[in-house]
Amino acid sequence: MFAAYAARIDRDQPLHGLELGDRPVPAERPGWTTVNVKAASLNHHDLWSLRGVGLGEESLPMILGCDAAGIDADGNEVVLHSVIGQSGYGIGSKEPRSILTERYQGTFAEQVTVPEWNVLRKPKELSFEEAACLPTAWLTAYRMLFTNAGVKPGDAVLVQGAGGGVATAAIVLAKAAGLRVFATSRHEAKRKRAVELGATDAVEPGARLPQRVDAVIETVGAATWSHSVKSLKPGGTLVISGATSGPSPQAAELNRIFFLELKVVGSTMGTKEELEGLLNFCSATGVRPVIDTVLPLDRAREGFAKMAEGELFGKVVLTV
Repeated sequence: MFAAYAARIDRDQPLHGLELGDRPVPAERPGWTTVNVKAASLNHHDLWSLRGVGLGEESLPMILGCDAAGIDADGNEVVLHSVIGQSGYGIGSKEPRSILTERYQGTFAEQVTVPEWNVLRKPKELSFEEAACLPTAWLTAYRMLFTNAGVKPGDAVLVQGAGGGVATAAIVLAKAAGLRVFATSRHEAKRKRAVELGATDAVEPGARLPQRVDAVIETVGAATWSHSVKSLKPGGTLVISGATSGPSPQAAELNRIFFLELKVVGSTMGTKEELEGLLNFCSATGVRPVIDTVLPLDRAREGFAKMAEGELFGKVVLTV
């Protein structure tokens, strides 16, 4: 079957390790099911995999891709929860939790096999392309907002780095949930787009906000950390799920954190139940993922290049 896969690790030039070509079809295994992929979306996790983060040479070649929507063996339209082993179903109690492409072959292929427990029905209101955007970036944003930040309608949130998959999702979800949303971006066009999606205001990173916020959605890391901490109300919550600009800020702002009793919460992916909640939220509200580009799988390299260059607003989707 045709697939996009990591053939080698290159920390400096990750796209040098990306290959497009033939890979074996998934082998049958008890408790697992094979899904015919209709659409899959890119995440920064795929670029990090090509750099060897979470993926070792011993696991190569590895089909990339965490997210997918497709058709199962019974003809049902489905969405995949990409965290394998979260419940212990299908893989044995001693296997650690992992995301597709770390231990198990991913979704950038004609077929993918996952534990039966990881398959959810796709709502009829969502296209395959839309549904394929949800299981990683959008699920991460959903958990950050509604589980870990604990925000409620009327609260204010700051979303750092508008344009990225998680940040874009957070803006749309927060607006739909009745929150007052502020966003940042270095690019004027992305700030304008953030406002079009529902942000009350979008400013340059580090700029003073019109008000302090109840929560910050942080995926940028070192470059925006100080601004995130300074933007919070006393008792506010900073939720971080990534550090694309680096993990070590020059100023940790510890004095402000303890004096204002701020909360710093780490967040990774989400549960199957939260993914089901996200699917229902999208169905009920009309919220749809923001898609930057749709490409056929054989043009996956173009999508990877756009992500590597930061020239995105929303998700890149690959169709099979």
